[in-house]
Amino acid sequence: MTEPAGASGVGLEPRESVPDWAELRARAVTFASITVTENLNWSDSGSARQLTRALDAGVHAGIRHLAREGGAVDQARHVVRTGAPLGAFAPGVLAPALDARAAGIDDRFVKTWIKTIRGEAGIGKVLVYAEFEDWQHRFHPDKWADSGVVLWLVRRNGIPGRPGWFHSRLGVHQHTGDGPAATSALVYPFTLADVLL
Repeated sequence: MTEPAGASGVGLEPRESVPDWAELRARAVTFASITVTENLNWSDSGSARQLTRALDAGVHAGIRHLAREGGAVDQARHVVRTGAPLGAFAPGVLAPALDARAAGIDDRFVKTWIKTIRGEAGIGKVLVYAEFEDWQHRFHPDKWADSGVVLWLVRRNGIPGRPGWFHSRLGVHQHTGDGPAATSALVYPFTLADVLL
């Protein structure tokens, strides 16, 4: 089941863009996760501008971090340093997301990243984004997914909000493609309020 109000979202990888966020918002896209940072010190200024434009258009946009193996604390601090001036931790924006798909990212990294970003940014909610196979075989969210963590599952099955895998903290399902055309839906009983700061 999906959000009754039809809440849907998009995700942007580094260097991807949406030419007209207002048009996307008019098509009922209510949230967006935009990859602005990666690893210990890389950030994409174009993606940062996309985040600002999405927020200006009324889309609940949030910062996404593409994790790389090692240095979870420093990577979380990098997200906060980059995201704070962009308004990425303000009330009403999409909670920051950790893209945990890279090899070498494990439960320990995720737990440390969550703890650090919460402390550094003064927030409670975070999203953790990974592929279906990762949730099935690599991650054990019961070790770190408390009531402020929402899992975002990537399974391109074309059925919004029905990923074919369950966890009590699974709240978002990317059900189509990659890039700006990739669409996500909320998973019942999660609502938009559950994924916003």
